[in-house]
This record gives sequence, structure tokens and C-alpha cells, in this order.
Amino acid sequence: MRELRIFQSALSERFRPSLEDMANKQSSMGTLLYFFCICIILTPMLLSGCSHSIGGSQAKSTFEEANVCSGQGNYQDSLNKYEQILKKYPATADRVLFEMGIIYAHPKNEQKDYQKSLECFQKLIKEYPGSGYRQDSEMMIFSINNVAIKDKTITTQQTQIKTLQQDVKSKENEISALQKKIEALKQKVFAFALQKESADRIVIEKKERRLMLVSKGEVLKTYKIALGGNPIGPKEREGDNKTPEGTYVIDSRNNDSAYYRSLRISYPNERDKQRAKELGVSPGGDIMIHGIKKGFSWVGDSHAEVDWTKGCIAVKDEEIEEICKLAPIGTIVEIRP
Repeated sequence: MRELRIFQSALSERFRPSLEDMANKQSSMGTLLYFFCICIILTPMLLSGCSHSIGGSQAKSTFEEANVCSGQGNYQDSLNKYEQILKKYPATADRVLFEMGIIYAHPKNEQKDYQKSLECFQKLIKEYPGSGYRQDSEMMIFSINNVAIKDKTITTQQTQIKTLQQDVKSKENEISALQKKIEALKQKVFAFALQKESADRIVIEKKERRLMLVSKGEVLKTYKIALGGNPIGPKEREGDNKTPEGTYVIDSRNNDSAYYRSLRISYPNERDKQRAKELGVSPGGDIMIHGIKKGFSWVGDSHAEVDWTKGCIAVKDEEIEEICKLAPIGTIVEIRP
């Protein structure tokens, strides 16, 4: 009885994690019900198997040795013991065949062999029709055949999943390749625009911290920007650290700016002057699109993580160089909230 209880316990432990692993598969509910039924079937079957006579104290001792081996996970040693019992005590052949069949199909037996297990049970039924293990063997044959079908189904599903994963990976690679092609085309368009100096508008969106170079309504390139330290709302007075809002033009450039290079915006326009007059303040001036302060170009993209200017629009050094090449004096600058 001991070895059968061990087998029953192993079945429960084996199928518990398997059910958890299959929880996300389509057949999880069917699998759970199936293995639950297997355990229900095996409980009375394994208990009944212990009621048959062993056939002598020496045979009993050898059976116990075989059981100890299987209980310790030494399934091949256990099978060898059963082979010895079969030769020495042929009267116990039906029990030996039954227990060997169980060992061959044991869930924890890494070298499990369903075919050999079936052969043991089939031989028992054929050669020992009156054995008390006959009914149990028939139930085991039914169970093992179902397990084999389930294993085949799982293997098929795993193969299908692997194929689908490979397809997804292939599609991801295709998408990545297309994205690279798109980026390369954008660079070609931009390079062509640089050659023609065809940008006719600079659009700055303060909320999005974005500067766009536009040619004939088409966005050629987009840059991340930093604004004045007090960015919300239009500039009203000198020293308020706000970036203006409105429509201006590039009215001059400085290739030897303290901020690498710079393009001066025609702030204040008439509207800005009128607002400042009504407030009784100076509107200020010298609003630029410029690079990073000389000596600090190494900060790169990080500069745009915080608004650090006194009201100007800042980009990286290599970006202001591109903008200077593409945006001649007179280019319209539209600054949106």
C-alpha cells in the first residue's frame, strides 16, 4: 500500500503545478477537469491494489525494496527489483506487472514510457484474466490513453505557439525595417530641403515643447525645445522670463553667439508693444532661437528636460546649426501657446 500512496501523492503534486502552467491556455478548464477525474479514479484503484496477497515474506521484502526505490525517485532501480521478483516469484506476476505499469507511467519518472506501461497492463489482462488487478489495469489503460492524447494535444499547441511567436518576431523585424526606411526617407527629404533652403515657416508649440520646420505646409523636421523659466502665457514685460506668443520673423542671426548660434526673432511686434504700454512696462527684447550655452553642449537632449532660458527657445547645438541653414532671414516664426 505504501508505494501506491506515494504514487497517488506524486500524481497530485505533479498535476498541481501543471494546471497552474496551463491556466493561460485555451484548454485549461478541460485539462483541470481531466486530471481531477484521473485522481478520483486512481484513489480507489490504488487502495484496492494493496489488498492482494504478496506471496511469502521474502517476496514481501523484495516488494518493499522496490517500493523504497520508487519512493526515493529511483524508478529504474525499482523496475529492476520488480524484474527480479518476476523471475523468483512468478506467482506474484500480476501484481508485479501492475506496479511496473504504474512506475513506467509515473508523473515524476523523467524516463516514463507510456507504451511499456500499457504493455504491462495489457499483458496482465491477457495472461491473468482472473487477477484482482484486472479491473484496475483496464482503468489504467483508459487513463494512460487519455494522457497520451492530452500530451499530443499539448505538444501540438506548443508547436503552434512557437510558430506564432516566430511569426510575431518576424513581423516585428519587418516593422522595425520599415520604420528605418521611413526614417531614412525623412532624412532624405530634410537633406533635400537643406540644399534648397526651402523652409518658409517655423512653428513653435510651447505646451508641447516642440519646434517644427515647415515648408509649403509639410513638416520637415521636429525638435524638442526648452523655453523661458516662466513659460505659461505670453511675454508681457522685460525680465518676466516668459517666451512670447504670436507671429514674428527671423530678423537677424549671430554665428558667434554665447549660445553657440542664434536666430533673432522680431519680438516685440506692435501688439506686444501696445500691451506693454498699457501695463506701463518695457516689453523687453532679444528673443532668440539658440543652442546651448558654450561649454555645455555635452548635456545634449537633457537640456530640454527643464525650461532654463530667460524667454528664448533653445535646441541642441547641432539642431540650431540645421535650423540656421534651413531658415533664412525673413522666415516666419509662429509661436503658439
